[in-house]
Amino acid sequence: MPAAVSQRPAPVSEAVRLMPVNNVLMSAAISAVERAFTMCGMSVRCVGASAVPVRDGGKITGMIGVHGKVSGFITLNMTERIAIRAVDGLLQEQFTELTSQVVDATGEITNMVVGGIKASLGPTQWAFSQITIPSVIVGQGYSIAYARSLEFLNVIFEHDDKEAVLLEDRLIQVSISLLTL
Repeated sequence: MPAAVSQRPAPVSEAVRLMPVNNVLMSAAISAVERAFTMCGMSVRCVGASAVPVRDGGKITGMIGVHGKVSGFITLNMTERIAIRAVDGLLQEQFTELTSQVVDATGEITNMVVGGIKASLGPTQWAFSQITIPSVIVGQGYSIAYARSLEFLNVIFEHDDKEAVLLEDRLIQVSISLLTL
């Protein structure tokens, strides 16, 4: 008996198809974030996207500059609860509060996400070959001034923390801002 062939598109393709944003950047962000957080023992899913900047809701933001055919930066924003849980999974250690090790590992998670995006964008007009070391911002209420003419994408993910009461404690945001050179 022949195997049944599914006619349903893959979840990433469906999410990308329905969003009025840069589909190439969106696809790269979704696959990179899913892979990075899987390595942290977490499951995440894309729940939204915007072509305009959205205020980051979390207390921890990793930021990496990129340069190649484009120049810009990529940020990864999450709450302290998510950062601690992700680092727990990545390092296979138990953390209960924000420590220098959690901040450093959050920079490494940001690096994993940006590395995944870099690999996906390599054969496209959005390729970049150089990245900076990660910087991690701890705190809320900051603003980032974006230059005009940037290609911007903000992608929101929800993770599967069943114990998180607040929505913000389940959301992760990735922002990509690129200027074509």
